Amino acid sequence: MDTRLLDILVCPLCKGPLTYDKQAQELLCRPDRLAYPIRDGIPIMWAEDARDLNAAVPASDANQAQ
Repeated sequence: MDTRLLDILVCPLCKGPLTYDKQAQELLCRPDRLAYPIRDGIPIMWAEDARDLNAAVPASDANQAQ
């Protein structure tokens, strides 16, 4: 992710700053608790495509993390 791009991107809902999660390839909005995916190097900044950080982790994913 280009740091210059990260400097100008904001959350489309609250217009707040985003943090880059390199491992998950997501841009995180902490106030809105949303994670916007990055696909093929392109941030997908639609709230409908964002992952809810408050959502419970599916049991299959939780077991794999252990």
